[in-house]
Amino acid sequence: MMPVLPGSPRLRPLSVVLTVSLLSSLSPPCAGKKKLYIGALFPMSGGCTPWTWSTTRTDILPDYELELIHYNSMCDPGEATKLLYDLLYTEPIKIVLMPGCSGVSTIVGEAARMWNLIVLSYGSSSPALSNRQRFPTFFRTHPSATLHNPTRVQLFQKWKWTRIATIQQTTEVFTSTLDDLEQRTKEAGIEISVRQSFLTDPAVAVKNLKRQDARIIVGLFYETEARKVFCEVFKEKLYGKKYVWFLIGWYADNWFKIHDPAINCTVENMTEAVEGHVTTEIVMLNPETIKGVSNLTSQEFLEELMSRLGGKNPEETGGFQEAPLAFDAVWAMALALNKTSERLKAKGRRLEDFNYNNHDITAEIYRALNTSSFEGVSGQVVFDAQGSRMAMTLIEQLQGGTYKKIGYYDSSQKNLSWFGNDIWIGAGPPADRTVVREEYRYLSQKLFAAVSVFAGLGILLGIVCLTFNIYNSNVRYIQNSQPYLNNMTAVGCMMALAAVFPLGIDGHHVHRSQFPVVCQFRLWLLGLGFSVAYGSMFTKIWWVHTLFTKKDEKNEKKKPWKLYATAGVLLAVDFLSLMIWQIVDPLHVTIEKFTKEAPKEDLDVLIQPLLEHCSSDKINTWLGVVYGYKGLLLLLGIFLAYETKSVSTEKINDHRAVGMAIYNVAVLCLITAPVTMILSSQQDASFAFAALAVVFSAYITLVVLFVPKMRRLITRGEWQSEQQDTLKTGSSTNNNDEEKSRQLERENRELQKIIQEVSSPQPLASTKSEGVLRHVVCGAHQHTPEAMLVRLPLAKRDTQESALRTGQM
Repeated sequence: MMPVLPGSPRLRPLSVVLTVSLLSSLSPPCAGKKKLYIGALFPMSGGCTPWTWSTTRTDILPDYELELIHYNSMCDPGEATKLLYDLLYTEPIKIVLMPGCSGVSTIVGEAARMWNLIVLSYGSSSPALSNRQRFPTFFRTHPSATLHNPTRVQLFQKWKWTRIATIQQTTEVFTSTLDDLEQRTKEAGIEISVRQSFLTDPAVAVKNLKRQDARIIVGLFYETEARKVFCEVFKEKLYGKKYVWFLIGWYADNWFKIHDPAINCTVENMTEAVEGHVTTEIVMLNPETIKGVSNLTSQEFLEELMSRLGGKNPEETGGFQEAPLAFDAVWAMALALNKTSERLKAKGRRLEDFNYNNHDITAEIYRALNTSSFEGVSGQVVFDAQGSRMAMTLIEQLQGGTYKKIGYYDSSQKNLSWFGNDIWIGAGPPADRTVVREEYRYLSQKLFAAVSVFAGLGILLGIVCLTFNIYNSNVRYIQNSQPYLNNMTAVGCMMALAAVFPLGIDGHHVHRSQFPVVCQFRLWLLGLGFSVAYGSMFTKIWWVHTLFTKKDEKNEKKKPWKLYATAGVLLAVDFLSLMIWQIVDPLHVTIEKFTKEAPKEDLDVLIQPLLEHCSSDKINTWLGVVYGYKGLLLLLGIFLAYETKSVSTEKINDHRAVGMAIYNVAVLCLITAPVTMILSSQQDASFAFAALAVVFSAYITLVVLFVPKMRRLITRGEWQSEQQDTLKTGSSTNNNDEEKSRQLERENRELQKIIQEVSSPQPLASTKSEGVLRHVVCGAHQHTPEAMLVRLPLAKRDTQESALRTGQM
């Protein structure tokens, strides 16, 4: 871990001194050698005595001596601008410029193109410096801060995360890094769902991360702000087994234990909050024991460097971590100048011919640097197309308060070296979001079984009623009830009861791909069942009402086929409407989503309840048409049943029972239809209302229409045909009760008219009146007045006796 940020306003005297001493050692003073001048703007403090660093390489710039002219930029762009002016307008001519931190490199890199100067930095990490249009001659041995991003993306993919969040301090370097990360994650199919930023106080940003269910969080901020962030993280409980934080790796190893008056969290609080976070850090020291271009391994370089420190703590020495980068930067420059010198010799030119107007020599130095590839103490030194160093990334994890190496990633080779020692608070890497588990809501199987039993028994009852009606179709009493219409009613009830089964079938019983078939069965069985059952009853009650409202007695002799034609028309209308519906807008399965629910046993899982529905694109329009049409039929049926409740006719002797059935069916349907629409999201309640309404309607209809007939035929022994009954009794009196009743009613009406005439003041001396009275009383049926009165209702008998006595007077 690095104690200071590359490019931050911290001074780096060790790196600077190392650079100066190395330049001196690469080309020691010697008579006859030409001098090449390097202009440098380093962040320095105090007086520094150059150290010497010996090298045995005599093949590097043998004819030249390198001299470094350096100033203290203090990492201040304004100061660096003034010093750059002095460097450029003061002799001698400089062939290469070497700035330190990012802010100064930005000024120098943009200006250098005007003087045809190559810029080589060892400590600049700003992603903005990778812009070749702004900085066409800029190179750096310090990798760009965006080099962390390929490693982060690789880890996201390794742990199967596709959704992350970010929080950044509002500075240019972090904004550029985050923009690059956003582009790389998009290419990898990873979503940045939350992006928060702050200037000085991260409290609101952290709360927003918590509110938006951020789980995998990339933090980009300086060390001081990191302590503020994680104090707020502790307060919001945004840590633990459900969260993973990715931080920059150049903080001090004990950054979270440092006392900071700007926060109100204890060391224990901070230690708890940061446990398990992952860091990515540019590898600045070659992990392999390979001797490079300097004939030193990385460990030999460190030993020599430590000896030069004289026992000082490396963490307290500014620029200690960047010393290998500065060392390799000088070697990269020396090797590039050496290669350029050889190429210029072939053209008859020399390095000392360089001036600020000489573009050709600058182009040769650029080409040499751009193709650099050597083994340095910081690793393999290679520059990408933007002039940035390509290096390996170290991956560490905080385990028990200590950073542990868990892997390396080489972005140039796209190779991840994994140690397999990562540790998680939970069973493994957490999910990148709250796991939403979809669960379908299914109908209660106990309720389905219970209602199915009732529906099955109802179907058996319908079969019994249908069999009874067909078997006794020759009995006069059954004949006078229009048995074919009753058969239709029984069949319709059975179809409606059969619809109960598909009403209760859902994804628990069939695959979703087969569910549209179930929807079709529901619609057709219920729709046609209603049409057959209710249509036959409606036809009866409408026919009775038609006879009752017509005064012409000839209307009583209507042909029966008109009854069946009327029922057929109602059935055809429903059949055609359902057919058009299914052709134009067929039923399909739709899924209704409910509010997510949190189970008690696992706080990291949410349940997404789902419910399957049979629907179509314009389901409301179709239901409006169907419900409107059938609702009118139900209301009209109620009206006709009420109007004909006191009517008696021999052709349909069970119309009162039909009226009662219509009352019950209409009430149940008119209540159930809107209720089931309201309760459609509650599968048990919706099914119970719809199914029980069908069951009760069918049961009531079958019982009211058929049970009285069964009882009459059984108790009176009228299951024989009319001919058999005549042979046994010698009379058809019992089978003609209905005829006699109607005959008596007509005679009763005639008598009432005569009584009114007799009671009036006008004398009844007219022979015609007496003849009418006698004819009516005695009648063509040769009944005596006394015998006829026996058959009249008791309530009218006294009145008619009085009328007869008055007539005899």
